[in-house]
Amino acid sequence: MANSLEFSIVVPLHNEAGNVTRLIEEIARALDGRAFEMLFVDDASTDDTRAVLVELKSRFPMLRVVAHRKNAGQSRAIRSGVLAARAPVIGTLDGDGQNDPADLPDLYRALTRADAPQDLKMVMGRRASRKDTAWKRFGSRFANNIRMRLLNDDCDDSGCGIKAFYRETYVSLPYFDHMHRYMPALFRAEGHKVEYRDVNHRPRATGTSNYTNFGRLGDALSDLRGVMWLIRRRRNPGGADEL
Repeated sequence: MANSLEFSIVVPLHNEAGNVTRLIEEIARALDGRAFEMLFVDDASTDDTRAVLVELKSRFPMLRVVAHRKNAGQSRAIRSGVLAARAPVIGTLDGDGQNDPADLPDLYRALTRADAPQDLKMVMGRRASRKDTAWKRFGSRFANNIRMRLLNDDCDDSGCGIKAFYRETYVSLPYFDHMHRYMPALFRAEGHKVEYRDVNHRPRATGTSNYTNFGRLGDALSDLRGVMWLIRRRRNPGGADEL
């Protein structure tokens, strides 16, 4: 039943037909014994991603498929999944299979541990040893260094897709395209704590990346200005009490 779910795993996808079967199998294996659901969000793929997902539903009863009618980007796919999710804690993974589902239980335990700070709302992965090309790693380091200096968000790997966070906190944040890369800064702007854990990273098995360094850089410059404006304009009351 929905009320008994502990963990909802949200995976955004665009043209990942060759990766979804393995990824679903790995998530099911990693979370075996837990009350969880998987929400795979197809962002209007043009390959067989959607058909593969629908076929897999008969094998995995905890799998739910959310399908965008039009392509809307990774951040919107994550948001669609979170809004449809039924558990209080959300886990996210990239759909390319490079994040390791075996890291999900550790992130969940770190977030929900008994001695966690009261305002800890997200635990995010940090790719300890990236399995990407040197050019892609350079682009990420360059973008991360600029973002950290401007936002002071203490996040040196904002592109890591594996995270665990509280659904209620996420839905209170302002939504905009590419917001998934600024979640630590947005959480911290609301007075919440974010922790980081080293996670595994794997080479892409099939398919090609939907991003390029130059494409990300152009978006990042525009997004940074917007995030800086949002943070400057937010007012934090330190909590609210009903009297």
